[in-house]
Amino acid sequence: MTFDFSNFINNFPILAIMSLFLGAFISSLVGRHNAKVRNTVVFLAMLVSLVLILALIQPVLLEGQVINYWLGNWEPVEGWAIGNSLEVDALSLFFALIVVVAVFVSGVYSFFYMSHDDSLVNYYTLFLMLSGSVLGLVLSGDLFNMFVMIEIMTFTAVALTAFRNHYEGALEGAFKYLVVGSLGSTSVLIGIALLYSQLHTLNLAQIASLLPTASSPVILIAFAFLFVGFGSKAFLFPFHPLAADAHAVAPASISLMISGVLTKCGVYGIIRLCYCLYQNMDQPFVQYFVTGVGVISMFVCVTMAFNQHNFKRLLAFHSISQVGYVITVIGLGSALGMSAGLFHAMNHTIFKGLLFLTAGAVQHATGSLDLDELGGLSKKMPGTCALFLIGAASISGLPPFNGFASKWMIYQATFQKAGETGNFFFVVVCVAALITSVLTLASFIKVAQSVFFGQLNPKFAHTREVSLGMRIPMWILAALCILPGLFPDQVQQWLLTPATQAATNASGYIDAAMGTGYAAAHGVESSLVSGFSLSGAWQPVMWLLLLISVTLAVCIVALLGGDEKATVTSQIAADTDTDPKYDSFFSGEASVYSQVGGSDLFWGFKHNWRHYFSFMHNWHSGVVNDYTLYGAAAMAVALVLCVIFL
Repeated sequence: MTFDFSNFINNFPILAIMSLFLGAFISSLVGRHNAKVRNTVVFLAMLVSLVLILALIQPVLLEGQVINYWLGNWEPVEGWAIGNSLEVDALSLFFALIVVVAVFVSGVYSFFYMSHDDSLVNYYTLFLMLSGSVLGLVLSGDLFNMFVMIEIMTFTAVALTAFRNHYEGALEGAFKYLVVGSLGSTSVLIGIALLYSQLHTLNLAQIASLLPTASSPVILIAFAFLFVGFGSKAFLFPFHPLAADAHAVAPASISLMISGVLTKCGVYGIIRLCYCLYQNMDQPFVQYFVTGVGVISMFVCVTMAFNQHNFKRLLAFHSISQVGYVITVIGLGSALGMSAGLFHAMNHTIFKGLLFLTAGAVQHATGSLDLDELGGLSKKMPGTCALFLIGAASISGLPPFNGFASKWMIYQATFQKAGETGNFFFVVVCVAALITSVLTLASFIKVAQSVFFGQLNPKFAHTREVSLGMRIPMWILAALCILPGLFPDQVQQWLLTPATQAATNASGYIDAAMGTGYAAAHGVESSLVSGFSLSGAWQPVMWLLLLISVTLAVCIVALLGGDEKATVTSQIAADTDTDPKYDSFFSGEASVYSQVGGSDLFWGFKHNWRHYFSFMHNWHSGVVNDYTLYGAAAMAVALVLCVIFL
């Protein structure tokens, strides 16, 4: 009797998920008695999950297989899926790879970053449960499984946000996450219930085969609820304030998970919803709706970052701004847009994870995240400074880093869509993407100046570089920031094209679960993407066009502030008596410490946009009742628009 490895590999998805949940259980049993044993269990659980998912690259990404695992061997009977399943195609595996790499890096970082905290057995139990839930969500082939994983994900993330409950605002941030996050989960549950009432199945593949021929207002209402629910998990507008409140107080390792992993679950849900289940991305309303939500999230959050004085709150707003990029191009409904969105989703996890870990290193070394208090740390933490600059260059879209490659594809996808449709809306989208990149770069110049350059605050004169154990995970992410930027064609060939084909090929997903010919029998036609053209990232003409576009974007940013002359207010006039920073020439020779604070570096820009920033300041009230109201309003708007236009 020979061992059939090709069949055994079908068990890898469930084993990868269960290794994390089992690790959480075992670590909670043994962790109270021996920290080394606990860390070993956690490390092995993450490593096994990582190796099992990596082993699926060959059959799924390179060979194009779709792996189905029916729990309890409850396979479809007479054309009906009666059991729960895991279905792993190239799209699922793409997001699973993002999850397991981020989990492994965050876990290794935690061993050193969290070493001085109490109740670490609870931390690692929650951490592994969170990891298992997000991996289970992206590998699930069943809406019921997805909702269960969303619930585990939400509650473990809330608990980990409040883990350092002695931090000011930790419990408040977790409470806001719990209340408004539960609103999003409820929205998903309502959408699932409505679909089940009409279709009598929860299997994703079978739902995808039945929805195109189903015509009912209830079906449209379900789409609105599911979109808002998944959008809340990605922290899209108007759910974005939750991310800032959570990131500001959560440990840096958990910020990596929330930003790099949890948001991708929302993105994955939206892709499955629009491209696979409803297959409605060819409808103009859906394209405008999804793209519009992405553009608003992208622009609002990057401008909000300018007003932040807390290092991690600033990174949180940038995180949602970058997720806005992803949703924007996914909403275009084109293969190039999908590929660009997937590329940027992967890159966002990498460079944003690196930035959050560097912020954690700064907090670990200094005990502060205040941009107006920090400064000059490049002298004390040169390694962390270099890693931060790599992450900042990546998120700002500078070559040769990964952010440049994916943003280049985003610009091309939006410009191509505008050319194909002749619609001015997509021209605005392209310009907004360029302006957001300019503002992102400006914001990270502010952060670099506020944290690492300028004069060193005497308070931090004895600051030292963080341990090697904390730097190694950052080095891994820094390397991943560089390699995709240097080899975008290989990333496109091995990762993006298979994932894009899987995302846009609903019939292949259906047939893999329900049997060959099932999709065609229900009127779902094959839509496999054969290929699409890309403009090279290193062509001189392309660089010239980018330079012209960025210059125009900078001019637009300057002009949007209005043509009124900036006047010196009475408050500023009063400040000149005591603060030399408003003098014609910066003096300050008599001052021992005269750091240019984060709120001062782009004072002129903020002054020109003061009415907008004043409105946004009032809108972001910090009151959980207001944020809940915003979420309820988003549901109402989505419901009305879907009923009218779909």
